[in-house]
Amino acid sequence: MSKNQTDRLRAEKIRGQGPKEIFGKSAQKHDTLVNDFSKVAFETLKNDFPNFEFRFRDSIDKKEINEKLHSVDARLGVTIFVEKASVKPDGGIIEVKDKEGKWRIVLVCEAKHQGKDIENISKGILVGKNSDQELMVAGNAIERSHKNINEIRNIMIDEKHFPYILFLQGSNFLTVPITVKRPDGTETILKHDIGSLNRIDRLTSANYSLPINQNSCKNIFITVDGQSVMLQAVSIYTKHTEWTIEEMLPIMKEIAHTSLKIIGVIE
Repeated sequence: MSKNQTDRLRAEKIRGQGPKEIFGKSAQKHDTLVNDFSKVAFETLKNDFPNFEFRFRDSIDKKEINEKLHSVDARLGVTIFVEKASVKPDGGIIEVKDKEGKWRIVLVCEAKHQGKDIENISKGILVGKNSDQELMVAGNAIERSHKNINEIRNIMIDEKHFPYILFLQGSNFLTVPITVKRPDGTETILKHDIGSLNRIDRLTSANYSLPINQNSCKNIFITVDGQSVMLQAVSIYTKHTEWTIEEMLPIMKEIAHTSLKIIGVIE
């Protein structure tokens, strides 16, 4: 049994439902696991706050997002070309019904795993076209995250919180240098501040370059030419090794609880 299969079984156990299915190849993906972990957070919120109604959605239609924008300002939300277009964050969307009966978003999770240099070096695997390189130049797949972030911002345009968590994993998201040992005992230092390896700067634009590994759910207000401007920042958490449910769940709960307090559902 793979580690990812074990993680999913543990997630099911925590939810109190037991394993329900045979896990296929998709279970080996980081984004698949974060969806399972988000559902654990969903069950936890329902148990912690039995007097409130929660719902879990895998996606939000672009049409619904545009309707929200248009309800805030008639100039917004008027352009759509694909009626069935939707936004589907890896970890889904968790909402609560507030005291006025409106559904409010309390947690959205995304996960990106990029960079296998640590695994490759520790196994003595060379990469590149001719299999003669120790490091692989970082790719740009993570750039797709910005679309989901912007669309969730759109539907939360009138909220004072932004409960979007971006869980990063892999050698392309280092924040400090690390040393990796090869099978022969020699060591390689992976630096966090070289452009060919690090891609985290391409995501900190989504949180205005606030500190990493902190709760940024509460919106920030700044003053520009005497007018108040609201900023909605992503909470970015990163590590070079695999995330576990024991590490993710407390972060998810903290962000969700922050949302509930700002919404006014809990004190």
